[in-house]
Amino acid sequence: MSLIHPQAIVDPSAKLADDVVVGPWTLIGPDVEIGAGTRIESHVVIKGPTKIGANNRIFQFATVGDECQDKKYAGELTRLEIGDNNIIREGVTIHRGTVQDEGITRVGSHNLLMAYVHVAHDCRIGDHVILANNAACAGHVHVGDHTILGGFTAVHQFCKIGAHVMCGAGTVVLQDIPAYTLATGNPAKPHGINAEGLKRRGFSIETIRILKQAYKAIYRQNLSLADALVRLSELVESEAQVQPMIHSLQASSRGIIR
Repeated sequence: MSLIHPQAIVDPSAKLADDVVVGPWTLIGPDVEIGAGTRIESHVVIKGPTKIGANNRIFQFATVGDECQDKKYAGELTRLEIGDNNIIREGVTIHRGTVQDEGITRVGSHNLLMAYVHVAHDCRIGDHVILANNAACAGHVHVGDHTILGGFTAVHQFCKIGAHVMCGAGTVVLQDIPAYTLATGNPAKPHGINAEGLKRRGFSIETIRILKQAYKAIYRQNLSLADALVRLSELVESEAQVQPMIHSLQASSRGIIR
């Protein structure tokens, strides 16, 4: 028995692994590639060029790989790439990239995109990320591994959010957020290290203690960013996990939240 429902529309040029399940009233266009074990529910729209990896589940009414909403977009050939083992819930929208960036929107693996999440053109979503209901990432946003954006979080275009960040519900992110930071508010303000999240992921008490020292060097000791980086470079000699925080500061283009 075919795993593609007879009421689904799949373009002949689309490449689906043999065990991909496609529900009724779903549309899969040309230049779409879908890996083994992926299940696509009813009323989903997937347009290409899009590559989706293995063992993903895409729920009803999601729109994946459509052209972006950037007014500069003029029909150029751009892509969307999605990794493995993601859950993409109802009403999620993920758009392809633009030639003003690398031309690719990227979503990693093992992510949960809850209902009505929006991932705009040229975003880079890492691995093990949770975007809660109605979180929205504008164009060119980067979200690091193991980060959680609470419901209705809004991220301004070009912002970079480091790994292991936790944003509370309704946060408005207008500047970059260093790795490991707990942030909330409109606009987002830092509120310490995401210690609880780090404990759940197996970080040792000693590692968390040193990361708190790094956080204090950035936010509590009235140091310039350059002096804070010097202090963090000293800490990384005893704790390698400080390096993602250093990278966050060095990669920042919009300035960090304060």
